[in-house]
Amino acid sequence: MTIAVTGSIATDHLMSFPGKFADSLVGDQLDRLTLSFLVEDLEIRRGGCAANIAFGMACLGVRPTLVGAVGEDFVDYRSWLERHGVDCDSVHVSETKHTARFICTNDSAMAQIASFYAGAMSEARQIELAPIARRIGGFDLVIISPNDPEAMLRHTEECRARGYSFVADPSQQLHFGDGSMIRQLVDGATYLLSNDYEAALTEQKTGWTADEVLSRVGTRVITRGEHGVEIHRRGEDPIEVAAIPGVRAVEPTGVGDAFRSGFVGALTWGLSIERAAQVGCAIAAFVVETVGTQEYELSRQAFLDRMTLGYGEEAAEEVAKFVVCPRP
Repeated sequence: MTIAVTGSIATDHLMSFPGKFADSLVGDQLDRLTLSFLVEDLEIRRGGCAANIAFGMACLGVRPTLVGAVGEDFVDYRSWLERHGVDCDSVHVSETKHTARFICTNDSAMAQIASFYAGAMSEARQIELAPIARRIGGFDLVIISPNDPEAMLRHTEECRARGYSFVADPSQQLHFGDGSMIRQLVDGATYLLSNDYEAALTEQKTGWTADEVLSRVGTRVITRGEHGVEIHRRGEDPIEVAAIPGVRAVEPTGVGDAFRSGFVGALTWGLSIERAAQVGCAIAAFVVETVGTQEYELSRQAFLDRMTLGYGEEAAEEVAKFVVCPRP
């Protein structure tokens, strides 16, 4: 199967301040606020929803096509993704803007001051999917993950117009989009992916009931953290998939992207939707135990051991026929 993953490509610049921001605030001077903090460390991590999803799929041995917009500073990041098996030939490179950047400082009380620079991501709306489909021989599935809102709407409409099956993954954009935008992003999706909070937010903002949402998509997949996954399909009983047991959670950032990479990756192997959700939960367990969205190491044996632990030997044996990891 040929999979296109559209969405954000970004770098995260994360800093830690040993004190408390609140100690530097003067209540009656907030209208003239000027703050400066000496931070202890700086971590620069690769990120962006589409890049995270594509990286995870590549770690399983699936070669996805990444579709998004970056700046000329993307050179090292591109090399990293290509070394891991991601097709970056359809990434748009801006001539004037830098790659999107998330800049965040946390204090000792876990208060946060953060900024997001969209940069080149705003040019993703210029990307047409049809030429990419011609280059790689068509799409079996297009993932539309968080991105420039106009780009998400354009890609969704093009999928509907050209008959490309697509995964709707509006995620963070649900917080900013109005009901009209969200209805456009969801309607006609082959799969709608969200966590439980985002599922409720989708219904609230669209004005659709859960049944009405399901009437407009093929399959609705709702992740529930340590409580596992629910899968809903019209006219069928819901499927519940348990989370992997014994996970030592360290950092939740990127866990949803990891689930999506495993879920869609397993679908490309022709596995059942329940098994696909199990694969998604297994790779998500590795990510939540690691600081950084692409810093985890996925060995074939460790992955299969986790499948056995969570879902039994039969599940692991079925997945073993397909999974290929960079390490043995």
